[in-house]
Amino acid sequence: MRISEAARDSGLEPSAIRFYESAGVLPAPQRTPSGYRDYSPSDVEMLRLARSLRALELPLNDIRGIVTMSASGNAPCLPVREAIEREAAAIDARISDLKRLRGELSRLQAASADIVDNWPDSCVCHVLNAEDPTRQ
Repeated sequence: MRISEAARDSGLEPSAIRFYESAGVLPAPQRTPSGYRDYSPSDVEMLRLARSLRALELPLNDIRGIVTMSASGNAPCLPVREAIEREAAAIDARISDLKRLRGELSRLQAASADIVDNWPDSCVCHVLNAEDPTRQ
């Protein structure tokens, strides 16, 4: 099947398929005598796998390894588990950082609520210099 059909069946845009091929995530498909890409049903399955992994925002290197492993007939279960665990931990760390940042912004918002901007003697910018024992 041609790239437009593979794109339709996999849920990817043709440009994404070309990108994955050029990045080495997917092997190059067979070519027709006239030079068109010719995708097999197993190629479409790899495209679907790559799309699913990318939807989880896994790094391209992880996707490349998992798809390569799968294409070679090996079960990529362990790398998938490791990638999911690592990315979930990274999201948890990011959520923690965002909660800390939100607390700091709330503190600054409260501190700046009653300040009349009278540059340079008094303005909201001065709350950024205010010391707070909860700041790190």
